[in-house]
Amino acid sequence: MQKPPITPGTRFCAVIGNPVAHSLSPAIHNAAFEKLGLDFVYLACRVENVKEALSGMRALGNFRGMSVTIPHKTEAMEYVDEVLEEDRAIGSINTVINHNGKLTGFGTDGPGALRAMIDAGIPLEGKRVLILGAGGAARAIAFTLALKTRIQALHLMDVEKAVMGQLARDLSAGTGTPISSELLSDRSLASAMGISDIIIHCTPVGMHPKTETSLIPEELFLPHQVVFDIVYTPRNTKLLMDASRRGCKTLSGVEMFIHQAVLQFEAFTGEKAPVEVMRKVVLENLSK
Repeated sequence: MQKPPITPGTRFCAVIGNPVAHSLSPAIHNAAFEKLGLDFVYLACRVENVKEALSGMRALGNFRGMSVTIPHKTEAMEYVDEVLEEDRAIGSINTVINHNGKLTGFGTDGPGALRAMIDAGIPLEGKRVLILGAGGAARAIAFTLALKTRIQALHLMDVEKAVMGQLARDLSAGTGTPISSELLSDRSLASAMGISDIIIHCTPVGMHPKTETSLIPEELFLPHQVVFDIVYTPRNTKLLMDASRRGCKTLSGVEMFIHQAVLQFEAFTGEKAPVEVMRKVVLENLSK
C-alpha cells in the first residue's frame, strides 16, 4: 500500500537520544507505516535537553509518539505525566505517547524480550532463569519475567556487587518470584549454569567489534538449556554459536529488538504491526 503524502494532518513520531544517527528506528517504523498506508512519519532527533523535547511534544498535537534511547531513558521519566508502576520500579522508559497533551511513558524492552521468547516457543513456567548482567536491559527483562510469568526462580550474576544487589532487592520487594544473586566468577558461573534452564545474557560481551569473545565457556552449556543473547550485532554471537553446538535452543537479540519496536508501533498507531516487514528492514540493515 502506498504511503499517503505528508500534509498538515500527518502525525509524526521520533526517536530521541545522543547520539542517534545510527538508529534503525526510522527505517523500521517508516517501512511499517508505508506497508499499512498510515499517515505517519518517523524521524531521528539528536537531543540534549530532554525536558524541552518533551515540552515540545506536549505542545505539538501531531507529535504522537516518541522512542527514547541512551542516555535519556531515566531522565525522561521526570517530565511525563504518567509512568506505569512496573516501569517506575524498573527505573526507565523507552516510549512516550502523547494523548492530547498528556504524556504517558512506559518501556517495551522487557515486554519485547518476553514476546520474543513466547513467539520462539520457549516454555517459561516452572523454569529456573539465569540473567547475566544487571544493567538497564537486565532490569527490564528481570521485572517482566518476575511479574508476568510463572518462572520457578531467577538468579542474577554480575561483576558489580552494588548494582546487582540493588536489582535483587528491588525484585524481591516488588515481585513474588524467588530471587537470588551472586558475584560473577569462573566458579560461580559454572555452578549456576549447572542448575539453570534458561540463560539470558545482558552484557556487552561479544558485541561488535569484539565478536570473538563470549562470557560463557562452551563446555558449560547443557543440551536442554535455552540461551538468549540480547546482543544483536552480530546476529549470531559467539555465545549463541557455542550454545548451538552444544545442542541448546538459541534466541538472538534481533528478535527482542524487533518486538520492542513492534510494541512501540502498535502503541503509536493502534494498529497491528506488520512484523515481517519490520524484521526484513532490521535484517537488511544489520547485514550491511
